[in-house]
Amino acid sequence: MTNALAPSHPSSASERPGQLREFWYYFRENRGAVFGLWIFLAFAFCAAFAPFLSPYDPTEQFRQHALQPPAWQEGGSWAFPLGTDPLGRDMLSRLIEGARYSFFVGIVVVTIAASGGVLVGLISGFAPKWLDTIITRIMDIILAFPSLLLALVLVAILGPSLINAMIAIAIVLQPHYVRLTRASVLAERQRDYVTAARVVGAGRLRLMFVTVLPNCLAPIIVQAALSFSTAILDAAALGFLGMGAQPPTPEWGTMLAEAREFILRAWWVVTFPGLAILISVLAINLMGDGLRDALDPKLKRS
Repeated sequence: MTNALAPSHPSSASERPGQLREFWYYFRENRGAVFGLWIFLAFAFCAAFAPFLSPYDPTEQFRQHALQPPAWQEGGSWAFPLGTDPLGRDMLSRLIEGARYSFFVGIVVVTIAASGGVLVGLISGFAPKWLDTIITRIMDIILAFPSLLLALVLVAILGPSLINAMIAIAIVLQPHYVRLTRASVLAERQRDYVTAARVVGAGRLRLMFVTVLPNCLAPIIVQAALSFSTAILDAAALGFLGMGAQPPTPEWGTMLAEAREFILRAWWVVTFPGLAILISVLAINLMGDGLRDALDPKLKRS
């Protein structure tokens, strides 16, 4: 009986290094995921040490160098390696500082959406059928709306700002966690170890948070990684539409919005923020695929 139940329960401290080695073994099998991890760590490093890595203050204006091209192009200078924007601000400094805002958005949105969604999903999985039905239908209604459109409506109600954009994106992403957690809980509730815990007198809260939840974390972690990239993308979209971070905040979407009219005259003011969004979102998605491969037992067996 003990051997049958052991894989479903959290392992002892002595087994954790072995589990980490096993996780890394399966994760590194996906080369795209390892590449995404290194890119993600590079962006995280830029976000953490942005004030020390930025050559200039991201809001400092050098009017005499407005719309100066990158250093390798005619008219460029290594004083501004990636050129300057229409107000003469250094593009490199603004991109590095923008990483801080984008990762801040991702962390806050995933924390709010995951914590609220997992809690509601747990309640739904253990609730009576009528309450479970109400929660499920509410989540279905939210998911029926296009995510960006719903985020736009919420930001319009709350007011344009980066904080309100994060709240709106977190609300939009929450139903995914609710449904995922509920499905995992319903599957785990049928397992023998849950029945055994119930027989020995475990209360409902202990069953929810100690017995069942740790065994539902694998798909939630993968969803969190993918939601991180979605949050960055949606925040950039709201910033581009003027409903997210407001100028002069060096957020990548806001930088794109400010540079729209200069697309034909100064390609770099649009290209570099767009590339930053593309590379960061792609890296996080690749990393999420690797997490799924490493955490899904079915994929391990295959």
